[in-house]
Amino acid sequence: MHRLVSELVRIERLAGRGDGVTADGRYAPLAAPGDLFRFGAGGAELIEAGSARVTPVCAHFPACGGCQLQHVSDTAYARWCEERIAWALRGVGLEAAAYAPAQLTPPCSRRRAALRAVRTAGGVVLGHSSEASHRIVDMAECHVLRPELLALVAPLRALLARHMRPGHGAGISMTLSDTGVDLLLSNLDVARETDAADLAQFAQAHDLARLAVEGPGGIAIIAMRRAPQVRLGAVDVRLPPVPFLQPTREGEAALVAAVCTAAQGARRVADLFCGLGTFALPLAGAGARVLAVDASGPAIAALEAAARSARPGLATAHRDLFRRPLTATELAGFDVVVFDPPRAGAREQAAELARAALPCVIAVSCNPATFARDAALLAAGGYRLGRIWPVGQFRWSTHIELVAEFRRPGDRTRAARRADATGGARHANHPPSPD
Repeated sequence: MHRLVSELVRIERLAGRGDGVTADGRYAPLAAPGDLFRFGAGGAELIEAGSARVTPVCAHFPACGGCQLQHVSDTAYARWCEERIAWALRGVGLEAAAYAPAQLTPPCSRRRAALRAVRTAGGVVLGHSSEASHRIVDMAECHVLRPELLALVAPLRALLARHMRPGHGAGISMTLSDTGVDLLLSNLDVARETDAADLAQFAQAHDLARLAVEGPGGIAIIAMRRAPQVRLGAVDVRLPPVPFLQPTREGEAALVAAVCTAAQGARRVADLFCGLGTFALPLAGAGARVLAVDASGPAIAALEAAARSARPGLATAHRDLFRRPLTATELAGFDVVVFDPPRAGAREQAAELARAALPCVIAVSCNPATFARDAALLAAGGYRLGRIWPVGQFRWSTHIELVAEFRRPGDRTRAARRADATGGARHANHPPSPD
């Protein structure tokens, strides 16, 4: 038990959820490495800022739950991204052979957002929820969102005020496609013709690509002025309603570059949990024959339609890989398998990958904990963990993405041999133990 007398202690590192941690394991919220804190009966108090502390750029920080680490320098944040992955791996007895430098997305680059709104006596409150709370921080500024999305916040307040009863809540999903903003409003009553007409006029006034409303009966498209689409691997893909899309173009580019580097030279690739084809289309464009598999029917349909003429070497399959993972037998003959599951990971599919005699498996993950669990299954099946590419795509948040390559001993691609010849990525630097 720590003494309750006042002590001055330096913060050594950041914990998994972004709190500062001292050498003896004490936690301080909103701390940065190098900060000097006073610990006592009243809690932790900042006495002197360390070199990793910076001034947050947003007036809503730290109340808004969208960012947890705006007070930490980019250098310290990039270091923490790598450490967070290394801690998770060390928890299952694994070490990566090397880490590429963490790629951080720039401010004001988020092209999709999920916001909440509630009608109060004073008007509509719209924004992100506070950390670990249902209270909405009314958004007046945001240094994460693309300006095109932020510009819609004030007009949306006025629109929702006309369609929400006091105490009523609604959801807002915004995606900036290559052809304009795709807006989905949920839990909104638009039964009257005048309501739908008002929403359609809003779409025209703000040059939206599409405006849809989600209710008990499903999704109804109110206005389709242009088909929302994005370019993936030099192919235009039409977005279905409520699509999964990487949150930033820059983060997507970093993930795709890492996957293509690890898969270079592969002739047959399986892309599991493929979504709209973020990796499948670039890999097919590089000359590989690709099987793209996902449980989302609308995503598979959109990918199939986009690839039909532009990527004839790409085949698709609609399949729930949680209930029915591709078996080791079905995976035979592939040079590379890419799998990019949701945050829950892919325990069942990873187990089948472990049983398959594949030269290379490339994992893409947005959750270091479930990635480490699945990595342990691959390692138990004889794969060796090679390079890891950390990507801080959700800037200033505690969410980290990564790409990792697993190979069986003796199986090498041209890219791996070239990396060895040129020194490759830097060696792992043994961050401190996890919390």
